Amino acid sequence: MLLAVDAGNTDTVFGLFDKEDKRYVWRTRSLPQESTAHYEGWLRLNFLEANVPLDQIHKVVLCSVVPDLTDILRTMLTALFGKEPIIVGPDTYPGLEIAIDHPHELGADLIANAVAAHARYPQNCVIVDFGTALTFTTVAASGQIMGVAILPGLKTAVKALFANTAQLPEVPLQLPDSAIGKNTVHAIQAGILLGYEGLVKSMLRRIRAELNGDCIALATGGLSSIIDTLEGEFVEIDRGLTLDGLRLIGAF
Repeated sequence: MLLAVDAGNTDTVFGLFDKEDKRYVWRTRSLPQESTAHYEGWLRLNFLEANVPLDQIHKVVLCSVVPDLTDILRTMLTALFGKEPIIVGPDTYPGLEIAIDHPHELGADLIANAVAAHARYPQNCVIVDFGTALTFTTVAASGQIMGVAILPGLKTAVKALFANTAQLPEVPLQLPDSAIGKNTVHAIQAGILLGYEGLVKSMLRRIRAELNGDCIALATGGLSSIIDTLEGEFVEIDRGLTLDGLRLIGAF
């Protein structure tokens, strides 16, 4: 079995695979201030409840965009399973060329997304990841990661608005029926959610234009289903895309 670990800015997700079958997915907060013992105890409990012996894990793959958490997880995983995890980076998967100015600046999660997307759709594609950051990763049919666009994610935008204004409340991420807000909550939902709907459509339109219209789009990330009016833009919405990319990297 293979354990895939995706350490993001908000959550760390563990996916347990039996060959291509995703058996379990466990999620916890990304807390760099916690000890290795904290994560080890939590993970041991999940394995115990799933009735999966630790010695069934033959490979561990870790991608992290939280440097302070990477060493904590690496140490914990090595101690727990008796083997060093594969740490995803620009040199981990030679099947994809990273054609950007500084490959080591590319997030490990975006590499995993690109690996999974290209394996499923070996054509021009853009992966839209709705997470703490909203990212657009463009992959060519040849398997070349062409580049990325990054902006604040939905929750990040709402929290920034709440934190920097005296009278505006933090609001739930629910798509409103109208762009004309009738109260404060409705107004923020209209501005953020409908604004991001237009933003995503505009970015996809621009990327497709640069590729002469030949480009499909996939969505992933914890918030990928929030703006359901965008569903028609994507050939697939898969919150587990990153984990599947880690599985493929581990199988390489």
